[in-house]
Amino acid sequence: MSQLLDLSGCPRRVAANLARTARLGVARGMFGRGPVWLRLRLTSPVPELAAPAWFGQREPRLSLLDVLRVLDVAKDDPDVGGVAIRLLGPPGGASRVESLRRAIGAVTEAGKPVVIWSESLTTQELWLASAASRVVIPPSGSVHLLGFRFEGFFLRDLLHKLGVRADVLRVGEFKSAGEILTRSGHSEEARAQLETLADDLFETLVRDVATGRGLSEEQVRGHVDRGLLTAARAEEAGLVDACQYPDELERMLCELVPAACNDDKPRLLDASTYIALRASDSGFQPLLQPAPRIVYVAARGGIGRGQGLRGIAADTYRRLLEPLAEREDVLGVVLRVDSPGGEGVASDLLCRAVRRVSEQKPIVVSMGDTAASGGYFLAASATAILGEATTVTGSIGVVGGKLDFSELYERVGVGRDAVERGAQSGLHSEARGFTPSERRALRDELGALYELFLERVAQGRGRSRDEIHALAQGRVWSGVGAVHHGLLDGLGGPLEALREVRDRAGLGLGERVLLEEHPRVPRLAGVWEMLGA
Repeated sequence: MSQLLDLSGCPRRVAANLARTARLGVARGMFGRGPVWLRLRLTSPVPELAAPAWFGQREPRLSLLDVLRVLDVAKDDPDVGGVAIRLLGPPGGASRVESLRRAIGAVTEAGKPVVIWSESLTTQELWLASAASRVVIPPSGSVHLLGFRFEGFFLRDLLHKLGVRADVLRVGEFKSAGEILTRSGHSEEARAQLETLADDLFETLVRDVATGRGLSEEQVRGHVDRGLLTAARAEEAGLVDACQYPDELERMLCELVPAACNDDKPRLLDASTYIALRASDSGFQPLLQPAPRIVYVAARGGIGRGQGLRGIAADTYRRLLEPLAEREDVLGVVLRVDSPGGEGVASDLLCRAVRRVSEQKPIVVSMGDTAASGGYFLAASATAILGEATTVTGSIGVVGGKLDFSELYERVGVGRDAVERGAQSGLHSEARGFTPSERRALRDELGALYELFLERVAQGRGRSRDEIHALAQGRVWSGVGAVHHGLLDGLGGPLEALREVRDRAGLGLGERVLLEEHPRVPRLAGVWEMLGA
């Protein structure tokens, strides 16, 4: 791809190259005494976007992508002797566990020890830690290997007592989003798909823990059914390797990698420093033209119209994605999607933006914990879609309706009266339910949106409408099921998506490119998190 000369950016690139020269000098000083232990703190949850240090924090919160890149670079770095990880709680959903676990496993497979210390271990934390070389908790700690529970709550009976009735229509027998308002428990269809998800998730957990800890799957199932284990019993069961306090870990680290220690003290380097020195290093930039780059876009939360920082606002993300199609310095895009869905028109607008990028260059979607309904809609036009085995995906269906407050108003003495013009003018009024004609009109609208959804997915996945309809009707799938049915192109997380987009962009294994991340995180990290971004 040809690139025009860009002299306006030359001073900025000169500054970047000078900064890299300074970093290389610092790195030579830090690594000149021999290998180091990387010290990595995994926050709970591990965020999708990096956040600057906030009041009371010792260092910035590393994003999922930051952590994965640290581990990926460290495994091949001769200056890194091992990785010491402090778990501060569950890292997030199951897909994040899988991505982190795979990256940790790659470090150990490269012959470098990974030591994980945690005050206690939940199911998620043990699942993650099972990929490490050593798992350590204090003598007062415990392991809560409880398995999984999908529990919903249902408001129909409460609404009935209040005099409120939910008038909900759906397209797709498995589309269960409205059941919270219309039922007292799961429908047979909803329970069936939850049973399948639970089976896939549980089998993945058991297999991973058994493989990582050198146990049989029967042993792991037995430990799950036992549930709660003290530190001593967890060590006896082979779920952890030692019961030690943090100050006792130094001896273990020095025994594992003596060359990374001085006077029985390990040489430790924080991962946040390592990112600046090594993990994010893309080489010197060309002076007369923009450096080639891959753009990584994180989209998390509910999908809606308009713009803003909360969730996935259609206008905000369209304006972010669409210019990437025309930028000559952008060789490809990774779109990280973690969303249960949202508004149909907004999802279609984002699907169009993704298609416009895919017509010019590769765009690979990396699905997080959930990429269902509108989350799958917007991803359907991508060049390729990857997800983890535990990613909840699909839910190709539509639901809509309203709450009817007429009985409640009557009970509390609120009068409602209206003058109407137009047969459907009261369709959105909460003072009554739908009339037969309004219900037909809404059903027609939902049906048309469902057909559009099917069309977009069929077009993006290269399938027929009927093939997609057989997989749709609101049904959710695990990543394993989605791959089997062709809704995903393969299993993987952010690192695998980056490799996929590099391959599709024709980049060689050793070619360096800049990684540009969006959206930009505001300096007020706490505000960013409060907004749900």
